[in-house]
Amino acid sequence: MTFKQKIHSHYSLQVQDRIDVFRDMISGLTEDAKNDAKGSAGDKHETALSMMHLEQEKLNTKLSEVITQKSVLEKINPEIVAETISLGSLVKANGIYLYLSLALPKINIDGINVIALSPQAPLGNKLMGNRVGFTFEINGTKYMIESVE
Repeated sequence: MTFKQKIHSHYSLQVQDRIDVFRDMISGLTEDAKNDAKGSAGDKHETALSMMHLEQEKLNTKLSEVITQKSVLEKINPEIVAETISLGSLVKANGIYLYLSLALPKINIDGINVIALSPQAPLGNKLMGNRVGFTFEINGTKYMIESVE
């Protein structure tokens, strides 16, 4: 597995884990609501069910967002190496590894820090369509693209 494939695999697992957690939480709330319905009556019961329903709606929204993230990652083929930077490119700029995919937490693969970056982010936007050797400045910091995978 290449370095880029390891990164892609790690992020895919991370997103799938989040999907699983949200699904478990939603199913737990559904189960709680069923159990609560069997043993309660009155205003407290209605309030509790209402709160559970609101929480379920929030979790469903978050789940939907993470499923959208997963679909973006599924569109990326980590085996493709392009000369110009595009979605799925692994870029090294100023010694920093940037994976153009989604805005996800920084990870460490083989002792190397990698930042997942959305193409819509200011830095991601500057990188898109460029090649090795391109230099640019964002927020007073000068960057130079050292490599693209």
